[in-house]
Amino acid sequence: MKEERKLPIDTKPSAKKNQKVSKGGRPPETVDPEIIEEICAWVADGKTLRSFCRQEGKPAWRTIYNWLTKDEEFQARFAHARDIGQDAIAEDTLEIIDEFPMSTGGDNPRLDSTHVQYNKNRVEQRMKLLAKWNPKKYGDRVGVDHQGGVSLSVITGVPQSEEE
Repeated sequence: MKEERKLPIDTKPSAKKNQKVSKGGRPPETVDPEIIEEICAWVADGKTLRSFCRQEGKPAWRTIYNWLTKDEEFQARFAHARDIGQDAIAEDTLEIIDEFPMSTGGDNPRLDSTHVQYNKNRVEQRMKLLAKWNPKKYGDRVGVDHQGGVSLSVITGVPQSEEE
């Protein structure tokens, strides 16, 4: 027959009383004021949040959205930065469209139609995004203006014919 081994009653690993035992997983996410300032400046410049997060050493975009749900002040600052960033994108479209691309081939410089079309597409894409993001400010105005009044006449009873 096999002998049964008896385990000691205390099978937990020994830990000192004053030492915290790690539960594993990620450390708690703390909102860093310097990173918040960087994010707001980045977005206010018309750049995307994802492009900020792609930089080395920056937090993931989901982390930033978690911070936004937890911190109302950051949420307000971020929304304001987005508004400013949308204005920056709109101003960039003016610079893009005002660019006058000339081909340099030959003795006779002329307008480069390929580059003109490329810039046109860049501007149209930015304007479409702005119209989606902020339709009140950048969307097409689709409204019906009405001037004047409306009158209603209420007729009661049935008119009688003269032949009856």
